[in-house]
Amino acid sequence: MVGRPMKAVVYDRYGPPEVLRIADVPIPKPRAGQVLVRVVATSVNLSDWEGLHGSPAYARFGGLFAPRRHILGSDIAGVVEAVGADVPRFRVGDHVYGDILTVMGGFAEYAVAAESMLAIKPVELSFAQASTLPQSGAIAMQAVARAQPHGRMLINGAGGGTGSFALQLAAAAGVHVTGVDNAGKLDFMRSLGATEVIDYRIDDFTRRGPYDLIVDLVARRSVFAYRRALAPGGRYLIVGGTMRALLRVITIGALIGAMTGRRLGVLAVKPGPAHFGPLADRCVAGEVRIVIDRVFSLDEVPQALTHVGEGKALGKVVIAIDTRFE
Repeated sequence: MVGRPMKAVVYDRYGPPEVLRIADVPIPKPRAGQVLVRVVATSVNLSDWEGLHGSPAYARFGGLFAPRRHILGSDIAGVVEAVGADVPRFRVGDHVYGDILTVMGGFAEYAVAAESMLAIKPVELSFAQASTLPQSGAIAMQAVARAQPHGRMLINGAGGGTGSFALQLAAAAGVHVTGVDNAGKLDFMRSLGATEVIDYRIDDFTRRGPYDLIVDLVARRSVFAYRRALAPGGRYLIVGGTMRALLRVITIGALIGAMTGRRLGVLAVKPGPAHFGPLADRCVAGEVRIVIDRVFSLDEVPQALTHVGEGKALGKVVIAIDTRFE
């Protein structure tokens, strides 16, 4: 099995979706502490779009001038095909899901994952549903954990995958939550529990509020704009956005926070089953719903990435790779 060819979507240079191609590549071999997974479904994250383009600059940490990892895709669900040495938790045939952001490779028929990043898939969830949870779920859980009941929270970019979970979690926690996205997502955000919605194209959310917590999934503004939207003692957390916005938050934002009591910083997301597993439990219990906007095939990965990267997805987008298991 290991070393035989498999189908994968690969790229050799940063650029638009046109640089992607289907190719036959060797099935990877799991090392010590790793698991080989037959991938059934992979969900698309904004980090895949960034990794494709090599922008923002932090997306090039895996290769400054050209990608060192040639297969994107970080959230997988599938069946254990083989295990490396020192893997006591899983056996061949187990149904698993998890986050492989540190190694990538999910847009393929097989992928390797660190044992510590995988969990047994709940039987109540399909592979497609499980694949939506690891990265988006971990971010949403840790972001909403910073909110206070009855506080005012704003999520910028709330109509996508992470936002679809965060809105529901915030509403369930009794938080007054405002969702910001494009006009095509306003009703969608309301359906997930947003108390208020803002179309960023016609309304500047930094002139609204004030908010006790702002979680920014697509940061592009200055730290001074974010500061004015915060209530005294409020907190702004950047998750994704431009490199300029990130650097400003780390430097100028930290200084402004110390001077004004309005804190600006980065949401340092902790990965792994301990952080997305609790959300899976809530989905199984019916407390949070998994919204899958569209399902694409492996051949359609370029279209799937475009759908997410251009901000069109309502919730999560999934790549169905091995339909025999769904």
